[in-house]
Parts: sequence; structure tokens; C-alpha cells
Amino acid sequence: MHRYPLRALYVAAAASFLVASASVHAQSAPYFPPAGSWEHRAPPQAGLSAKAVDSAVALALANESTTPRDMLEAHRASFGREPFGEAIGPFRARGGAAGLIVRHGYIVAEWGDPNRVDHTFSVTKSFVTTTIGLAFDRKMMRAVTDPVRQYMAPIVALKGPPGAGAPLARIPPTSMNGLDTLRGVRPTVAYDAFEVLEPFESEHNRTITWEHLLRQTSDWQGTLWGKPDWADRFPRNATDTTAVINRKRDEPGTVYKYNDVRVNLMALAALNIWRRPLPQVLKEYVMDPIGASDTWRWLGYDNSWVLMDGALVQSVAGGGHWGGGMLISAYDMARFGLLTLHAGRWRDKQLVSERWIRMSRSPGPANDQYGFANYFLNTGRKALPSAPEQAFYHLGNGNNIIYVDPVNDLVIVARWMNSTRTLDSMVKLLTSPK
Repeated sequence: MHRYPLRALYVAAAASFLVASASVHAQSAPYFPPAGSWEHRAPPQAGLSAKAVDSAVALALANESTTPRDMLEAHRASFGREPFGEAIGPFRARGGAAGLIVRHGYIVAEWGDPNRVDHTFSVTKSFVTTTIGLAFDRKMMRAVTDPVRQYMAPIVALKGPPGAGAPLARIPPTSMNGLDTLRGVRPTVAYDAFEVLEPFESEHNRTITWEHLLRQTSDWQGTLWGKPDWADRFPRNATDTTAVINRKRDEPGTVYKYNDVRVNLMALAALNIWRRPLPQVLKEYVMDPIGASDTWRWLGYDNSWVLMDGALVQSVAGGGHWGGGMLISAYDMARFGLLTLHAGRWRDKQLVSERWIRMSRSPGPANDQYGFANYFLNTGRKALPSAPEQAFYHLGNGNNIIYVDPVNDLVIVARWMNSTRTLDSMVKLLTSPK
């Protein structure tokens, strides 16, 4: 994996970002759809070939993923085969291929059922990092290079799901005067329902910064919500499990490794600084302002409950690896894509700072094809040869994709597509000269 000086990467990304943003902002009055409606335009009105658009839609429909419609069955056949792979969050059966094409803010084509609320898997990660960006913009953290440990209080987590059969308190009975325990009952800890989590206290973990979590280069070691970090994408050819578990840890920031345990840790760290459920944060500061529907749901796990300021709060999942995560319609995904296309701006309001979006789109020193989760980049036009280098995409299993192209002022949402190669073919059709 190529490595680059971090400052140089940021400078290069900033220059590219400004060129791409200038293309979008060149329009005098960009169109942003109001809540509850979205204007459609015929492809020629948006500067696209009707034949090319029809061909792109046909391509999307013809290349639906072979993933089983029953998402629990799909889980059992894939991630469920990993160690500790059992589902701990809800799954919903998926719909068919669906999506839409947005040019200059207007819908020029749609297919399938864009209203259907489905799992979006790791596109969820882009919502996690957005909540961290919102905290950054409000100076709830000083810098992404700060160690996360500086911002973490001990986390009191509930063992298992709420109401799992035991009362929330088991206090030894006392005598009438309230001083002496009744005969035969030993004074003990009130109830063994909670545990204290301190995920950044080990010698290795205490050096991890926000940026390491955001770029998936932390190599955090531990177990969260019953899932050890080493079990995620456990190497199938491994013959020595002990060696995998006890391997030498990589210095944070030096090696990229896609890992959902660590993304769930990032969501928990974000909850810790916001002190309120992340779905509430996202709804207030992003989803409501961009006119998203009220049908999206962001879920955690049966056992991901923590005590926060006297109330039980669910720490949400950063994807659908073990169930849960973001369930959302293609229309709402497209609105989020349009927000990132306009560098965090919606009409006359900067919902997420341009600086944060710029950092999210900058290539990391350990992987130049990846920014902040889950911004996949097109550095060197390696991932999508038919797309401009400034294009990026939010990607989730399935595949669920939000393609964002600032150069061509284009957003494509594709759900249950077999491959990003099909997406690249769609882009080629749409952006080739008529």
C-alpha cells in the first residue's frame, strides 16, 4: 500500500476539492428538493441523452445482486459463518433492484421502488462519520488528531438486552429499621446487570486518535457487543487461530483494515461526546433540514445499550454486519448524496462544514482509495475508470451505493447492484459525449 505524507495529501485533496466544488457552484441557483416532493426533468432538460439514461436504467435492472432477498438467510451464508458471527440486530427482507439518477438536483430517472426502506449496510458508516463531523463543527472536539481516550468517560453498559428476564435491581431485603439485613441474606452488589467499558485504556488503544477510527487504521484491540475485533472477516485460510488473535498490533495510522467492530466503537465514541442518541443528532442537524422522510431508522443491537445521563440509550451499529444499522429509502439516500455533492450545504445553510467534507474526501496515508468512512475515492481513476477522479461514492454491502460526481453534477443511487463495475458502466453511458 502506498503511503504519502499526510499534510501533502490534505493539500492535494483540497485543490481537487475546490476544482470540483467550483463546477457545482457555477450554477447561479442550484436546485434543492423541498421536503415531500422532488421535481423530475426529462434527460435532455438536464443535459443527458434520453437513450443513455434508458440504457443505464436497463443495466441497473439487469445486474441485480444475487444476494438472497431474506437478509437473515444472506447473513447466515456470509458473515454468520465467521467466529462469533451470530446476528444480534434485526434484519428485514430486501426489495429488488432500485435507484434513481439525479442531475443538477433534478430526478431524471428512477427504477424499482425508491420509496422502499431497506438495509443500506455500510453506507451507514457515512452517517456515523457525519455525526462526528457535526461534533467537530461545534468544537465538541479540538482536532481529529486528538486521542479518543481524552474524550471518553467510563461507559456503563447493560449486559444483554433490556428486560431479558431479570429485574433492573436486586437489592437485598432489609429489616424494618432499614439498617440490618434480614437473616440469611448477605449484603452484596445490588445487581450484576451492568458492566463498565473502558475501550481506550490499553497501551495500544490509548494512542488511537479520531482520525485513526475515521480512516479505519486504528487496529483497535478488544471486544465490543460480544464481537472480538479479530473475528470480523476472519481469514478463511487461517490454520492457527491463536496466532491470529495474538498477532503483533500495527501502529495506529499505518495499516488500513476494514473492520465493523471498530466502526461500532467509533459510533459508541460519538455517542459518548454527544450524550444523546445518534439518530436524534442526525435527524435534527441533517435529515430534517434536507427534507428526508420520516421512514428511515437507525438501529443498534439487542445488547448495545448504555446508561447515559440516567437513561438507557442504544448505541447504533455502523453497518448491517450483524443486523441493524441504517434502514432507509433510495430517495433519502439521494438527498444525503446531494448534500455531500454540495460540500455539506443545503440551500443557504451549511449543515456540515465544507472543511469536514473536504477532510472526508481526502485520501488516507494508508489507503489512497479511502477517505473517512465510508467515502470511497477514485484516486487515479482506479476504482471507476469511467468517472472523474473527483468522484466518490458511499458504499455498502449488497451492493448499496450513493455515487457522487461533482464534476458532472450527478448523483446516482443504486440498490442491490451486483458490482461497482456495473456502476462504472452506468457512469460511462451517462457522461460520454452524445
